[in-house]
Amino acid sequence: MIERKEYLDELKKWMNKDLIKVVTGIRRCGKSTLFELFISYLKETGISDEQIIQINLESADYDFKDYKELYQYIVSKLSDDENYYVFLDEVQNVVAFQKVVDSLYIKKNVDVYITGSNAYLLSGELATLLSGRYIEIKMLPLSFREYVTAFDEDNYYQLFLNYMKNGGMPGEIDILKSNPDGVDKYLDGIFSTIVYKDIMARKNIVDKMLLESILKFIFDSVGSSVSPKKISDTLTSKGISTSNHTVDHYINAFLESFLIYKAERFDVKGKNLLAREYKFYVVDTGLRSYLLGKKADRDMGHILENIVYLELIRRGYKVYVGKVDDGEIDFVAQNREGLKYYQVALTVRDDLVLERELKSLQKTGDYYPKYLLTLDMDLNADYDGIKKINVVDWLLGEE
Repeated sequence: MIERKEYLDELKKWMNKDLIKVVTGIRRCGKSTLFELFISYLKETGISDEQIIQINLESADYDFKDYKELYQYIVSKLSDDENYYVFLDEVQNVVAFQKVVDSLYIKKNVDVYITGSNAYLLSGELATLLSGRYIEIKMLPLSFREYVTAFDEDNYYQLFLNYMKNGGMPGEIDILKSNPDGVDKYLDGIFSTIVYKDIMARKNIVDKMLLESILKFIFDSVGSSVSPKKISDTLTSKGISTSNHTVDHYINAFLESFLIYKAERFDVKGKNLLAREYKFYVVDTGLRSYLLGKKADRDMGHILENIVYLELIRRGYKVYVGKVDDGEIDFVAQNREGLKYYQVALTVRDDLVLERELKSLQKTGDYYPKYLLTLDMDLNADYDGIKKINVVDWLLGEE
């Protein structure tokens, strides 16, 4: 079992605080395993089995007909003279689950932890009901730093090439070691569950072919500016009739199920967001490889960009696409300390490519840190304050 240290530390930090702990993320990214790791930690600190109530609401072992039945089941296991830790996995499967969560929250001897595979979990009534009373931990598939811990291998470059293709869904690790040909079958199971259960059923979508066509377009366009109109026009020209409104509806469904992430555009000099085309990035490059097949390998630069985007999200940044004059910076990463700029390229050994990649970074007009990340294996360098770093070193480091 791979220790998800950053996420585990977050749970430890918020343990026994007067907040509901909400872990969100795509299916199979490791939310249930995180609970198992945290429960092991609780037991090491002296918490008894009776004080831990864990319910996976996707398991056939639990079949609650409504939220009242779930609540009564949990309450029957509580007493007034102990502290309890309640873990509810995939809680969105119970209609009106927010009433259970809120009722447990107001009990002073209950610490509540929930997971969900849909951003809808924290919208609407739950967000209103629990406003200011929860902390969200946004979980992603394995980082490269976590990924390498699963292999008895110190050739990080080769591991990274595998990571680019196969992604970081935790369940893949054992398959890669024992039956590499089974990876696509595993990813198909994840993809089908997300499409049928989290998107089509919940959004009342019936056209699976259209859904896959839109998703393939987005997956094939990671790192490129797209809009609902551009997608609609392209599909219509191929004989797949749709509208801007329909495409936008599907995109929102993909975002809510954590299949894709949206990066807005940021005017570096004006320090404000721009209401124009967005860029989208896929949650896992393995899912992209599965859906696109051989086409997935044709644009390694944008795959690299996708991996860097996800890593910046993991490190707690808000991530934008930077616009500076007529140029572009791949990522503007923002946190409380300010901004960092990142340009991503497979290689900059060609002087013209190096000049092009540095140009936008040189035009920012400020002194925030600037990085050029590449797969070049030569020594890291500094170009008047712009640090060139090998992306594998960066992923394993702290910059």
